[in-house]
Amino acid sequence: MNLAVLLTGMMTSLSLIMVIGAQNAFVLRQGLRGEHVLAVCLACAISDAILITIGVTSFHTVASWMPWLEPVMRLAGAAFLIGYGLKSLRSALRSEEALAADVSLATTGLRRTLFACLAITWLNPHVYLDTVVLLGTVSTRFGDDRPVFALGAILGSFVFFLSLGFGAARLRPVFENPKAWRLLEALIALVMWGLAVRLLTGP
Repeated sequence: MNLAVLLTGMMTSLSLIMVIGAQNAFVLRQGLRGEHVLAVCLACAISDAILITIGVTSFHTVASWMPWLEPVMRLAGAAFLIGYGLKSLRSALRSEEALAADVSLATTGLRRTLFACLAITWLNPHVYLDTVVLLGTVSTRFGDDRPVFALGAILGSFVFFLSLGFGAARLRPVFENPKAWRLLEALIALVMWGLAVRLLTGP
């Protein structure tokens, strides 16, 4: 196994997914709440693994087969992000009691949490841009070592999401202050709306 290619795949993946976005904000909040953290991290990383594999093996074919996919995903993703941003804004405006850092308050079930996580992931066209298009394009430079590059990229995704989800617990004392929770919810709303605008106005 070519270690240099493996590390290149890992660092390329990390450089793309470390940018603050809807998916990362969601994982961070779940980590701070200590709620379904492993399931959320694995859902994000496994989704990335599937998309990276598609990108490295056949992204050109997928694009030629489904030319309608990009505009449809752009509109669907924007609609979802706007709605999720409104939900976060409502949370930011709630009373201090509802925003207390006590995990026993306002607990969301695993099924609903995973649905929201997967929707944020799979309805965001930028995820496809990063994983299928960009990583798929970079991988063509490595010839027969493309599977090694893909493995590195997938490992990078697992490392990032698990670190973000479980590392967020160290910030939990900060978010015992209800005002910090309100600030986080407001930030998430702005991130969601910013991404929605980019989807609707981007090329």
